[in-house]
Amino acid sequence: MKINKSKALYKKACRLMPMGVNSPVRAFRAVGGSPLFISKAKGSKIFDVDGNAYIDYVLSWGPMIVGHAHPAVVKAIKSAVEKGTSYGAPCPQEIELAELVMKAYPSIEKLRMVSSGTEATMSAIRVARGFTKRDKVVKFEGCYHGHSDGLLVKAGSGAMTFGVPDSPGVPADYAKNTLTLPYNDAKAFTSLIKKEWRSIACVIVEPVVGNIGCVLPKPGFLETLREVTVKHGIVLIFDEVMTGFRVAYGGAQKKFGIKPDLTCLGKVIGGGLPVGAYGGRNEIMSMVAPEGPVYQAGTLSGNPVAMTAGIETLRIINNKDAYKKLEKSMQQLEEGLRDAAAKAKVPTRFYRAGTMFCTYFTDSEVYDYETAKLADTAKFGRFFINMLNRGIYLAPSQFEAGFMSLAHTASDIDKTVSAAFDSLKKN
Repeated sequence: MKINKSKALYKKACRLMPMGVNSPVRAFRAVGGSPLFISKAKGSKIFDVDGNAYIDYVLSWGPMIVGHAHPAVVKAIKSAVEKGTSYGAPCPQEIELAELVMKAYPSIEKLRMVSSGTEATMSAIRVARGFTKRDKVVKFEGCYHGHSDGLLVKAGSGAMTFGVPDSPGVPADYAKNTLTLPYNDAKAFTSLIKKEWRSIACVIVEPVVGNIGCVLPKPGFLETLREVTVKHGIVLIFDEVMTGFRVAYGGAQKKFGIKPDLTCLGKVIGGGLPVGAYGGRNEIMSMVAPEGPVYQAGTLSGNPVAMTAGIETLRIINNKDAYKKLEKSMQQLEEGLRDAAAKAKVPTRFYRAGTMFCTYFTDSEVYDYETAKLADTAKFGRFFINMLNRGIYLAPSQFEAGFMSLAHTASDIDKTVSAAFDSLKKN
């Protein structure tokens, strides 16, 4: 692939932005080479400024579950824009999207719209502290809950990619209120809570960890979190910004049968526009201003255009046929990539939850942050570049999940599997 225009734009961008990007993983530092600059996207494909087409499994890091520029979503957005792009006042679309979300998530009795997943998790923790009158937060190593100060402690996502799990700029006095544990270690969790429960406001977890690749919960782990937090009056927060509508229409909590106290959402519910939300039990959410004393606000919260994109996206996927198609496509991709690795005799571990997936370059089981770090990042980097040169766009990090959309065809997946076999042979 010739990417001369992308290279020129990147050189210019580096003079204007930190390493030329507005989000760290986009810089391709974990895989080498220069990032692509995208000019357009349609269906299952993205197109760079040099005119190259790529089958896209990043999908804007998850939101584009119906594919890029879906005609119904585009039509709805155009209609909304013609009526104004922002009101700074309530609009009917907020109510409609809230109703759709709450119907999919029965655990959410009341919710608040925000503009990002980071805002959602930050706000959920604040209201949990206000509700319990306790300060400490328990999180799990490798779980990324946005970039607010108290959560950048042994985080995943770009922080893991660049080997900076504890970000400079986070005050030690602030971070000390965040207690970290290994994901999937129910025994360690129970032991910590037994000692510290009187000071713990909440436990926040990605029910499926999507920011160290795709790590599934062991049987009984999420159940233990629910049982122990109920016993000690601790708020259980499911960060479903990534898993929401991806693991199932009702998210990971529906798939695993766990009812959290609060849920954080984003990505899919915005249909490609900036949206987040947090919600849960009425008695907790009633603490949020102006109904209660816990302050949180946002100029663009409930933005009419973003609400419209989310509404149309949820309408499209709110049927069994949509998820049957997604499941069929994921099975085809999973079987194909497993087979390609076996034929190429390259040790890999493939994991998926609904429409999220990851291939680790390791022959060991991956079940937490430490085992994920054993994956061969150099091998992944070579694989990524080889796939990119064959027109397949994967997440530019071993430690990020990939995603499937309704727009991906059987032909797309066949091409992907063929490219994977050729790329693996070169590895």
